[in-house]
Amino acid sequence: MKRIRVNAGKIGLVFKKGDYKRVITTGTHWLTPFKKVAIYDLAKPFYPSIELNVLLRDEELAKHLTIVEVSDNELAIQYENSNFKAVLTPGRYAFWKGLVDYTFVKADLSKVEITGAIDLLAIKRKELVPYVRVCKVDSFQNGVLFVDNKVEKILGPGEYYFWKNAQDVTVSKVDLRQQQMEVSGQEILTKDKAALRISFYTQYKVVDVTKAVIDNKDYEKQLYILMQFALREYIGTLTLDELLENKEAITKYVMDTLKDKAAALGVEVKSCGVRDIILPGDMKEIMNQVLIAQKQAQANVIARREETASTRSLLNTAKLMEENDMLFKLKEMEYVEKIAEKIGEITVAGNGQIIDQLKGIFTPGK
Repeated sequence: MKRIRVNAGKIGLVFKKGDYKRVITTGTHWLTPFKKVAIYDLAKPFYPSIELNVLLRDEELAKHLTIVEVSDNELAIQYENSNFKAVLTPGRYAFWKGLVDYTFVKADLSKVEITGAIDLLAIKRKELVPYVRVCKVDSFQNGVLFVDNKVEKILGPGEYYFWKNAQDVTVSKVDLRQQQMEVSGQEILTKDKAALRISFYTQYKVVDVTKAVIDNKDYEKQLYILMQFALREYIGTLTLDELLENKEAITKYVMDTLKDKAAALGVEVKSCGVRDIILPGDMKEIMNQVLIAQKQAQANVIARREETASTRSLLNTAKLMEENDMLFKLKEMEYVEKIAEKIGEITVAGNGQIIDQLKGIFTPGK
């Protein structure tokens, strides 16, 4: 006989000529020389040297083991004393009972979404990364979840996790912020066949994700085309002069036209307006010539008005001087004073009649 000691935290399996015989626990045991003992640590997983099914026929040994079966399309997350330990792939696993508290959470990989039974911290462990898809939807976005090209649901802002499996999983994101779209340099003919280029902007916001992404393809391109059609439709009914005089009316027409059509795209038009109206070079010259002619005509009218007023004032002054000799003399003295301002020196030559002549100038006649 030989003595075998099994220490605390250990367990032994007795074999005879390679065949399993029984299990021995902590303590001292006496065995025949032909028997051998394999000692295992209870704190570690059990990796048997022979087929596990053979060992499990022993009910006593089975009481000491926790068996975990992981099927195809499954994973099992192993926790030791409530702490994450490992990820178990498809197969059969055996763990000793008694020393370590083992718990296992199974995950069905055939499903798309990761259920709440899986801890978020475990999902982010590097061991699980090869099995998980991650999608982040920002605070200003919504997402549309497609599984095998079929719409599953609308995702709000947040971080989402999906199992990697044979199913095709995609998330189409939609920006919910107010955005701006511009039709730049669009060439359009007016009613009188004047060619011009117009730049027009629209501010819009997606309000129905289902309509924008699911019911319509490329809703932004469709909105752009609707803007083009509305501009052509309205500008084609106006002459160039009418267009330039009523630019604000374009905004109202396009706004009213886009309202219902944009709603069908899941979009709300917030505002719009004309940024620029650009005329061709020869049209610019013609418009400048017309403007110059108009301004010249206005200047001529003003000049004639001023001449008429001046003539009327002279006529009124002449009538007053004709009726009043004193006023005539004062006006005469005024002109003599203006003439004298421009004379630097006066030389007087003649007889005493000069004094009489000057007196005659400044003395009112009777």
